Amino acid sequence: MAKHEQVRVAVIGSGFGGLGAAVRLRREGITDFVVLERADSVGGTWRDNSYPGCACDVPSHLYSFSFAPNPDWPRTFSGQRHIRAYLEHVTDTFGIRPHLRLNHEVVRMEWDAEALRWEIETGQGSFSAEVVVSATGPLSDPKIPDIPGIAAFPGKVFHSARWDHDYDLTGKRVAMIGTGASAIQIVPAIQPQVGKLTLFQRTPPWVMRRMDRAISGPERWLHRALPVTGTLRRGLLWGIRELQVGAFTKHPNELGLVEKLAKANIAKSIKDPVLRAKLTPSYRIGCKRILLSSTYYPAIAQPNVDVVASGLREVRGSTVVAADGTETEVDAIIFGTGFHVTDMPIAERVVGAEGKTLAETWKGGMEALRGATAAGFPNFMTVIGPNTGLGNSSMILMIESQLNYMADYLRQLALLTPSGPGGRAALAVRPSAVGAWNRKVQARMERTVWKAGGCESWYLDANGRNTTLWPGTTGEFRRETRQVDLSEYEVIRAPKPVKPAEPAAATSAEPATSAEPAAATSAEPATSAEPAAAKARGASRKKEAAK
Repeated sequence: MAKHEQVRVAVIGSGFGGLGAAVRLRREGITDFVVLERADSVGGTWRDNSYPGCACDVPSHLYSFSFAPNPDWPRTFSGQRHIRAYLEHVTDTFGIRPHLRLNHEVVRMEWDAEALRWEIETGQGSFSAEVVVSATGPLSDPKIPDIPGIAAFPGKVFHSARWDHDYDLTGKRVAMIGTGASAIQIVPAIQPQVGKLTLFQRTPPWVMRRMDRAISGPERWLHRALPVTGTLRRGLLWGIRELQVGAFTKHPNELGLVEKLAKANIAKSIKDPVLRAKLTPSYRIGCKRILLSSTYYPAIAQPNVDVVASGLREVRGSTVVAADGTETEVDAIIFGTGFHVTDMPIAERVVGAEGKTLAETWKGGMEALRGATAAGFPNFMTVIGPNTGLGNSSMILMIESQLNYMADYLRQLALLTPSGPGGRAALAVRPSAVGAWNRKVQARMERTVWKAGGCESWYLDANGRNTTLWPGTTGEFRRETRQVDLSEYEVIRAPKPVKPAEPAAATSAEPATSAEPAAATSAEPATSAEPAAAKARGASRKKEAAK
């Protein structure tokens, strides 16, 4: 029989966001929680993406938790293997293992408006939680285009995030579909091995040199012996990227110099003018994510690589056909076509207070207050939610800011929860607050290079809105998520237990029926927070400010 667990908090996912949430819960003194993970180990995108050449394009000392510095990063830009090992280390160091529920994929999650709890169904049992923190991340579900004829292809087909390590590419004719961050790492890694590599490129990316090197033994010793040196290194990396934000968000024309450097990078490796023209973008640098590689262009210049400046249109047997009519015989097709970012599948499995799924609520575009809470979904938070992505810095900075917001959310919820058996409360974000926040974000987005740079990217949803990135600095986002503003929320409390009915009168032959006031069958929104709770919040905020 499938088991049922009741917990205070259920965290969905065990990547950086989920593990960070778990660590923060423990540091807040909350141990009644589970981490539901659909796979058999932690790691999220750094577990799933194990393709050849997989590495991070953010410096190692910035791409790690501030509360868990790693003095032993082997390279300035670490590879997938070392990042995954780091996440396993965090799991063990902070005692997260007992909270993990591996191989527990969430099938459905529904808000019980009467009990003020989330009822969660997984592949291995059910859970009931007061609060849900969804940390599934935007780069978790591969996106494979519906290509006519692909089902009948006799060779091997797989996505970069589901790499088939049992398939030997040696001497094979391979089609690489896409030129995003994964593809530019895969191409140089497999080019020496394959017989023929055909790259299908709809839009060329801007690629800058990746200034990667091994971190020396003395450097690592210094970071271990004097941890402050690692902190200073992290701070310097952060500061440089904060200074760059204005060019992306306010003054895209300032990126012209960077564009010239990128063109020089192409010219250095690509001598063929025809190929160079294919690889040179026509949009402003930064409109799509700037990619980092020192080996991509040299690999493309090799004689066993062809670039087709067109997307894949159809498959006819072993022949792949591009939109421009180019036909190529291949043995394997590798999709580097990204993920479901603006249409995350988890949203179809979450049913809110009004009986609608999160996907239905977000049909016109993802919206969440401070990237965390969505209207109609009480006691539900996202980590790396709408408009929290970055174009030039570390997502770990944004994750930690959202964890600050999550911690204060739980503190305020505890203060507002009625004392005594069965006391339950919920915070439901006001639609007006979500709307105001989203309008402000979208107004700022109009000036950014992501909207004005002349490209189409995965940052944009089906309606052409950028619901993915944050149009400001990470420091500004941290200030915006430092505390929960209760004026942006409606407080909902569970109904009080009904007092048992009085015994029937002696003259009555019929049994007495119990009273059934409306409050006994449905949760009622509180019009205002209780004075005591408000006083406690005030004291809490003064204490926080004093820190």
